[in-house]
Amino acid sequence: MEWMLLPLKRYADFSGRSRRKEYWMFTLGVLLVYVFLGTLLAIGGGFARTGDSGPSGLTMLVFGLFAIVALGVFIPSIAVQVRRYHDQDKSGWFVLLGLIPYIGGLIALIFMCLPGTRGPNRFGGDPLDPDGAEYFGDVFR
Repeated sequence: MEWMLLPLKRYADFSGRSRRKEYWMFTLGVLLVYVFLGTLLAIGGGFARTGDSGPSGLTMLVFGLFAIVALGVFIPSIAVQVRRYHDQDKSGWFVLLGLIPYIGGLIALIFMCLPGTRGPNRFGGDPLDPDGAEYFGDVFR
């Protein structure tokens, strides 16, 4: 649970590096919230109208929650992705790859799956080695 909330604690921190685990656990947490809200929407009837009075109160509440969650995780989602690129010693501007239709999202997905650089890089120390030990092959000193 800690890994799911860590990007929210580092809300607008675009500096440093983030592990794959931090990125993917945050993504999983957001997905689970969306699935829960979608289930509530399905239980509440979704877009089904109750007579001519419009959508039900539960439907409007769930749509409001969707909007709040989407707005609340927008900045942390970008920030954690920037820190993932930093972990691979790439510029945070690579986030803009996601704006390329069709292929951009696939490229970003591949980059999010790649491991980060071992040891410190220009964006900070290795998040897999928080003690700052030097990395030599398969051995930390």
